[in-house]
Amino acid sequence: MAAGRERRAKAETFTARWKMQWHRVRVALRRSAVDYFRGDGPDWIALVGLLLTIPVLMTLTLANSVWCSPATLVIPIVAGGLVLRPASLLGLYATAAAALIVESVRLGPYTEGPSRVTPGIVLVVAACGFFGLLTAQFRSRVGVPWRRGGTMLFDLRERIRAQSELPKLPRGWHQEMALRPAGGQSFSGDFVVAARTNGGRTLEVVLTDVSGKGMDAGSRALLLSGAFGGLLGSLPPHSFLPAANGYLLRQDWDEGFATSIHLVLDLDSGDYELYSAGHPPGLQLSAGTGRWEEKAAEGPLLGVYDGGQFDSTKGTLRPGDVLMLFTDGLVEASDRDIAEGIDRLTGEADRYVAGGFHGAAWHLIEAVAKDVNDDRALLLICREASAPVR
Repeated sequence: MAAGRERRAKAETFTARWKMQWHRVRVALRRSAVDYFRGDGPDWIALVGLLLTIPVLMTLTLANSVWCSPATLVIPIVAGGLVLRPASLLGLYATAAAALIVESVRLGPYTEGPSRVTPGIVLVVAACGFFGLLTAQFRSRVGVPWRRGGTMLFDLRERIRAQSELPKLPRGWHQEMALRPAGGQSFSGDFVVAARTNGGRTLEVVLTDVSGKGMDAGSRALLLSGAFGGLLGSLPPHSFLPAANGYLLRQDWDEGFATSIHLVLDLDSGDYELYSAGHPPGLQLSAGTGRWEEKAAEGPLLGVYDGGQFDSTKGTLRPGDVLMLFTDGLVEASDRDIAEGIDRLTGEADRYVAGGFHGAAWHLIEAVAKDVNDDRALLLICREASAPVR
């Protein structure tokens, strides 16, 4: 009996140790894989793999140069330019050059028949190697490896989208936001930051249009959205645009101006204030009259000069009313002025009065400015007809 207990103790000890060792191996492999994906790990795995493809391709070329041309050596060269560091890339190039020399010697002069190593093939391989080295040098200078570069851009895009999400409103209110970057790109110079302040009783929304469009304005939009999100709710409403203006001035960008409109909405009464910095006016639909009214506030562009004064305009959203905020890409184009664009926008918006504006933001952009080569953003805030008046 004692012998049996001893054997079970030994087995449990062995099993426990084996499980512990296996756990350590898995953790080490997982960390190595994560580091390699992020670009923090060594690139010797990719280098070894690409080095092994060169003799394979060389052997296939020597066996049948018709089906496997000497130009196939560009495959590991191009792949190396995408995944390797410059120092490792030079070693790969030296191996490819040696393979090309062997192929040239074994296949004979190119003047004696087809499928030989011709000067054109040498130039193509050399050109691919040159551009691959330039790409690797650029990644090395920027400090963003290829495995992390796409992930970083995706992360930046998702951060902009997350910061543009509108907070949930109480019953009786509806809001929606539609954003269309120029040229179908993923990055836009238009962005929204929003927050519920004053104990949740007030909705503050800032719609901003950064100078430029698409990728050119995307990086500045990301920086400004983070800064504006920090300012929103931390300052009194009348102090937000002056603080934002000062922030842009401190950046000292060559093309650093922006337009912005700041909405401060009381969710209990429906009263609101609009502050503008060179932005197109807001549009309010009155359910009583069925007419759209421009709500224009005065203020200079952000980032142009210090000490600008931003005067507000006031209004009230009653049950059934709609407030529409947008950027100039939606209503302004080279062949029409902003007044004509606003008329077209309100004409299209009238189609949704009877059925409600749920899902209307995206369709309005499609109808009014589908093919415009500019960033377009539209924000709708509706007070439901059944909302009680306080």
